[in-house]
Amino acid sequence: MTQVLAFNKWDCSGIKVQDPGLVRYINVNPVIVPKTGARYAGSRFHKSKLFIVERLINRVMNPGHKGKKHFRTSYYCTGKGITAAKLVEDALKIIESRTKKNPVEVLVKAIENAAPREEIITIEYGGARYPKAVEVSPQRRVDVALKFFVQGAYHKAFNTRNSAEETLAKEIISAYNMSAESLAISKKFEVERQADASR
Repeated sequence: MTQVLAFNKWDCSGIKVQDPGLVRYINVNPVIVPKTGARYAGSRFHKSKLFIVERLINRVMNPGHKGKKHFRTSYYCTGKGITAAKLVEDALKIIESRTKKNPVEVLVKAIENAAPREEIITIEYGGARYPKAVEVSPQRRVDVALKFFVQGAYHKAFNTRNSAEETLAKEIISAYNMSAESLAISKKFEVERQADASR
């Protein structure tokens, strides 16, 4: 039986998700070309069954919102999946060269480290608004971590000589090492601190 490798390069068979809350929501079953072309877009919760690298590629094409506005448009946000896939593949190569480890394993561990466990919602009671701490659902934890990886990478690459591949690799490596240089890690600490204060 032929073994399938991610991007025909990296073996994912030995990768284990350590966080018990995220085991069902981070899929590490590899595919050679991680792009399903939104085949399952209408199926609720089906994105949890997608290969985790494909979810990162999809997030690169649409980095989400910041302050109720689209974060930033760029060459990579045009909807061309092959461009986003090439960016992620190059970033994984950089991660492998710098850490000497399987880059998909590094990505999975970085997501586990950067996924927030609590966040704040605002409730209105008697005309006044109060912050309230709530637990974050597992699928949202993964989504938020991926969003901040991409937003942090775009922010560091914007108007600089650094390429998006380098900044994305650096963001993921920083999250893997639990370094506050990662936007995702610093945001996680900030929101969990606020949630702790508003209990």
